[in-house]
Amino acid sequence: MLERISPREWRDLIIAWIAVSLAFAIIFLRDSGRVEPVQALILIGIALVTVGIGFVAHEMAHKFTALGYGYWAEFRKDNMMLLVAVALAALVGVVFAAPGATVIYDNRAFGGGITREQNGKIAAAGPITNLLLCIPFAGLLMFSGGSPSLLYLIGSMGLQINAMIAAFNLLPVSVLDGKKVLSWNAGIFAILIVAAFGILLLSFYPSLL
Repeated sequence: MLERISPREWRDLIIAWIAVSLAFAIIFLRDSGRVEPVQALILIGIALVTVGIGFVAHEMAHKFTALGYGYWAEFRKDNMMLLVAVALAALVGVVFAAPGATVIYDNRAFGGGITREQNGKIAAAGPITNLLLCIPFAGLLMFSGGSPSLLYLIGSMGLQINAMIAAFNLLPVSVLDGKKVLSWNAGIFAILIVAAFGILLLSFYPSLL
């Protein structure tokens, strides 16, 4: 499976992963107020792990769903959007996580072409993966008993980050996943976006879990 990820794609994934992790880390550091250097490094490390899992899994879900339909697909970073993500996090305290996109190469030149249903399912695969990842992170959060510990931080940050990634990408605008899912199936779109924003709202109140 990993052999289907090209060297350029690995490079783009790693650069985007680090940039988006930094953006999320800045947000969590801003929300935490004044923290010690060791605490800051721990938060950055947790952001790297949780964003790495959520972001890479999201893009790979797009890629391998497309491959399952017979189309080649690769993630490509967007340097400008990576810069915007970090700058907005630092200046405004908002994460605009659109670090690039998984580009699908269809067979239109050979008489084929991706259908609306295929495009919708490929788009839905990313947010669905993030929603599924919310389950183990919520489990960690509940297992921690709500006490401020490393397990609690990993669970709460992982839950919130994956919910954010799913919710943001499900917005039915521009080139985001939500527009493609809505174009394919309005019912599935409604279920996914309600679930994503519902979990995102819940992630801000971890004591309810």
